[in-house]
Amino acid sequence: MSEQPTTAADESVETTSYMRKIRSFVLREGRLTKAQKLALEQHWPAMGVDFKPELLDLATLFGRKADTVLEIGFGMGKSLVQMAAAAPEKNFIGIEVHRPGVGACLADAAAAGISNLRVFQHDAVEVLAQMIPDNSLATIQLFFPDPWPKKKHHKRRIVQADFVQQLRSKLSIGGVFHMATDWQHYAEHMLEVMQAAEGFSNLSASNDYVERPAHRPVTKFELRGKKLGHGVWDLMFKREH
Repeated sequence: MSEQPTTAADESVETTSYMRKIRSFVLREGRLTKAQKLALEQHWPAMGVDFKPELLDLATLFGRKADTVLEIGFGMGKSLVQMAAAAPEKNFIGIEVHRPGVGACLADAAAAGISNLRVFQHDAVEVLAQMIPDNSLATIQLFFPDPWPKKKHHKRRIVQADFVQQLRSKLSIGGVFHMATDWQHYAEHMLEVMQAAEGFSNLSASNDYVERPAHRPVTKFELRGKKLGHGVWDLMFKREH
């Protein structure tokens, strides 16, 4: 990513409190290009969603009921726009904190003429905790998040046991959490966390990683890494209960 009770009220407070402890990003704000600035001005009213601490009605947001895919940290948004264009029968939500990436995504989405994409410019952890209803998502995607490679920083990785359970609550039964990384040690960390996670089953036949599914586009970043001999690992886990 450019790139984590006794009553319902008690549970909401505890969930929000926990999710404020971690962030899905490290802010490295870049300068907006003229095209990105123009896209934000022109297309945010139609595709942008302002953060508010209240649950969304996804059917109202998209003007229809459909399987909804949410991506955490979409970077510049090219692959997200490609996926939305390739699956018009699905709804897509993208969350990214970096304004240039949001602007680029909106520009590409408008150029592609798609209407099934909505975008947040906010921390994904807070959006998930406060705006996404439970049991509402068909897929959650987390592609190439910050791997925090130094051991002392591993606690900053977004894929942690508690956060995974928060994601599980947002997925519908049978919904899928799909991760991808080009850092082998982070892939191993993800696999360890997910194998221990209650309520999930691995979609890998070998109980580890899956081949990149056709619906996940190969990014320029990924192609460049492959030319340098870097591996890429995809993990897909289904919510069972």
